[in-house]
Parts: sequence; structure tokens; C-alpha cells
Amino acid sequence: MALRVLVDATDVPTDRGALGRYVDGLISALGPAGADLVVVCQRADEERYGRLAPGARIVAGPAALGHRPARLAWEQSALPVVAQQVGADVIHMPHYSMPLRPGRPTVVTVHDVTFFTEPEQHGAVSAVFFKSAIRTATRRATRLIVPSKATRDELVQLLDMDPAKIDVAYHGVDHRLFHRPEPRQVSQVSARLGLHGKQYIAFLGSLEPRKNVAALIRGWVGAVGDLADPPALVLGGGGGWSDEMDSAVSSVPPHLKLCRPGYLPFADLPGFLGGALVVAFPSRGEGFGLPVLEAMACGAPVLTTHRTSLPEVGGDAVAYTEPDAESVKVALRALIDDADRRAALGEAGYTRAQEFTWAASAEAHLASYKRAAEQQAADTRAG
Repeated sequence: MALRVLVDATDVPTDRGALGRYVDGLISALGPAGADLVVVCQRADEERYGRLAPGARIVAGPAALGHRPARLAWEQSALPVVAQQVGADVIHMPHYSMPLRPGRPTVVTVHDVTFFTEPEQHGAVSAVFFKSAIRTATRRATRLIVPSKATRDELVQLLDMDPAKIDVAYHGVDHRLFHRPEPRQVSQVSARLGLHGKQYIAFLGSLEPRKNVAALIRGWVGAVGDLADPPALVLGGGGGWSDEMDSAVSSVPPHLKLCRPGYLPFADLPGFLGGALVVAFPSRGEGFGLPVLEAMACGAPVLTTHRTSLPEVGGDAVAYTEPDAESVKVALRALIDDADRRAALGEAGYTRAQEFTWAASAEAHLASYKRAAEQQAADTRAG
């Protein structure tokens, strides 16, 4: 009999972002992997998940779930009741937090531990909340899922966790969405961004401090400032509260073009990433680094850092830099000046990206769910 898995998707934000792409990709692949799937979501996502997982049971929560305090209260009190009502064998919490008394074997995804390693890169309230959530998960969850070996190793080191309780499941990439773009897609995105064919450096992700966008801006200014036709810098994504980034933006010389279009529609992403001269993602630390993988899948040459999980994703198929602005400047200029190197990286990245699929990720998740169910059964027999 198939394992009945309840996935709590109520924390997925409306802009999707990396969390949304993780949950969407996983849910679309769990049914074909053999799970008897139940998805709990916000009302606005009910139709979406019905399309993504046509064989799944979709349970829409109350309207108040759009407000974070109400969602957290519902998670503690109502989610265990829903799990009981639908007869779930396992609950999967895909974003750090979990009910204190779930009543079922519970698997929690911990995406990264930068709340411990670089708390200054997060808001004070967020850092306190997520530190507490991660500590709770390490104590109370039946198993943890992490998206990289680097995150697993950090959890073991920082919180003295038993590595046998942690399962690594790499993210996938939706190759129907992220692919080499047609010239028409590139020109359409370029026009919408107001670039009209001008070359550009692309960044995709949340504009939060640990993504290191301020150093990217300063590195870009140093790398292109003396060029006759300097490529623009386009920062795709939302959020951000960094005074350092605001300072970097204000120091951009008037002859350089910096675009901040905010969130980009999914349909624009292949053209945006695949049409870039370079996709730069100089993050100080990632649990996985989904934007790097998505850029690779679009055939873009990628520049990132040799930090935490990023080498697990990029391997030898991307260029690396240290995260400081001077290093970014040197590495970025080297790529701008070397078309052959960019073409080779684009080919290598595209080939490597084919190895990462949501089907493989779903298989790894399902194996973790089965371990959780078996572990709970063994504990019950022993008790």
C-alpha cells in the first residue's frame, strides 16, 4: 500500500520564489514516485496544486492562513487534526517549523543554517524565530531533510545532530520551464526591461544581505566602468532591507545602467537568464542554490562563490569568486572579456543541470518518509 503523505504547503508565498519552486516541483513529482499525496494549502493555491498533482487530495485551509501569526497558530492546533482526518502516515513540513504534537511521524526540511552561522545577514526577528524552529525540528522531528551535504554537515557540527537522522535530497529543476531560450524570448524580455538588446549581467533571487548583492553591484561597477558599451546589471527578485545595498546603488555612476524590475514572471525567466552575458550569484552561503541551477538549465554562464552548497550544484560547470567586491570585479571582468570561456561554461552548465530532476528529488524524499514511518513503528513496538 502506498504511503499517505501530507505535505503542508500553507507557507508558500504568493510570489513563489525558491520555496515555492521547491514545494511546487516536489509536489508535482511525489505522485508519480508512488506517494499517496495529500496537500494542505492556502485557498489561493487550491487550483494550482490540483493541476500540479492531479491524483492528490487537496485540502484548502482557512482564509486567515495568509497572515503569518494565524498560519503558525493553525500549524500547531489544526494541522495535526487534518493529518488525523485524512489518515496521513507521515507529515512533511517543507519550511523549518512543525507542530509540537503532530501525532504522526514528521519530516521537516531545513534549507540552510545561516540563521546560526550569519545571523547578522537576517532580520533580528527572523533569526530568533528560525533558530528556534530549527532547534525544535532537530529535537522533535522524526527525520530531517536537507538539500545538500554542506547543510547536513553544518547541522551536525553546529547542533550536534546525529547524521543518521538527516537525509540529503537535492532540489530538481523544472526543465519545461527552465531551458535554453529562443531568440524571440530573449528579445521580448530585453524590451520589457528597457534594455532593447543591450548586454546585461543578471542576478535572480531575494535581495537580502546574505545574497551579497551590494558586493555584486560594486564589483560590477569596477568591472565595466571603463568599457565603451558597459553591460547593464539587472537585479531580478524582491525583498531586501540592506543599508549596504542602498549605499551601493546610490554610488553607481550615471553612465551605468542598473535595473531593479522586482519579481519576474516565470515565463520570462528562460529569456532573462539565458539571454544574460553572465548570471552572477555571489551568495555568502546557501542551503542549495536553486537560482544557480536554474541559470545553468537555461544555458547561461554562471559566476558564483565556492561557499557551502554551491560547489555541489555548480561542480566544474560554473566560474567561482570570493564574495568580496574586488574579487567579484576581477572574476566578472575576466568572463566579460572571454567569450569562449562563457560559451564553454554555458554548455557545461546546461549538461550538468540535466542531472537534477524533481523526479530524483521526489524519490529521495519518499525514501525519507518511509524511514520516518518505519522508525515510528519501531519506536511504538519498543515502547
